[in-house]
Amino acid sequence: MLDVRRMRVLREVGRHGSFSAAAEELSFTQSAVSQQVAALEREAGTRLVERGSRGVRLTEAGRALVAHADAVLARLDDAEQELAAIAGLRGGRLRLASFQSAGAALVPDAIRLFSERYPEVELSLAEAEPYDSLPRMKAGDFDLAVIFDYPTLPAEDEEIDQVHLLDDVMHAGLPIGHPLADRVRLRLENLADEAWINGSRVCGEFVVQACTTAGFEPHVKLESNDYATMQGLVAAGVGVTLIPDLVLATGVHPGVKVVPFVGEVPVRRIKAAMPAAGYRAPATEAMVSILQDVCYGFGDRLAARATA
Repeated sequence: MLDVRRMRVLREVGRHGSFSAAAEELSFTQSAVSQQVAALEREAGTRLVERGSRGVRLTEAGRALVAHADAVLARLDDAEQELAAIAGLRGGRLRLASFQSAGAALVPDAIRLFSERYPEVELSLAEAEPYDSLPRMKAGDFDLAVIFDYPTLPAEDEEIDQVHLLDDVMHAGLPIGHPLADRVRLRLENLADEAWINGSRVCGEFVVQACTTAGFEPHVKLESNDYATMQGLVAAGVGVTLIPDLVLATGVHPGVKVVPFVGEVPVRRIKAAMPAAGYRAPATEAMVSILQDVCYGFGDRLAARATA
């Protein structure tokens, strides 16, 4: 394979017509320039320069190689400029994934701040639950994902680095007019005799586990992973459910009464996840920092808004 550095030397020799002038331009010795050209000729398998009384000129092969060298070196220069821009967040891209409720409550502010600070970074957003976004991130589809897990069901993976953003506190969601709806606070065991609207997969597992820890097995009547659907079912009197802060931040169904828990409160953990191995773009680190800023004091802001 031809050495790009030697191609640069050959280009300067052809441009200046002498080894000494090329050496001065490159801050090399004349001997080093001669050795580099000789090595390049061995790599190319043909003569690239001719020495004459009027100096050095390129052979036909030498001129052809320099024409390619100009293109190669120009592309390398473009690559160096692009890498510098990415490092300075003046270019590049960030492919972000988020699950639905974080995508509604947290991610919009994070995207606004990121776009204001780094307008030249190409930013994309995909909606995906953790069981979908994490495998796709490991496959190279995403650079960063906002995910959730539960203290009792951690999403541990050696291939993924996780940064904790906030604890998303869960509350009881009851139909308006329910006998317990006027309570200031509830214990989870107060809902032991209720029909439940539960999530599926890990979300549903967590609710069942939390109820079992509280001393009862929930009677799950219906399942859904969409909080709008779950709230609609609660408002219709079909059952009760758990509603997290992130959902409260974007609005509660008028037919649902939210009552906080006392004692050991169920929570899900919101995290930023990124591949553990390999290069991590500056844009990824910048978005993680912005997400941390957006999440800082989120619970206090939500409580203040609820009492305003």
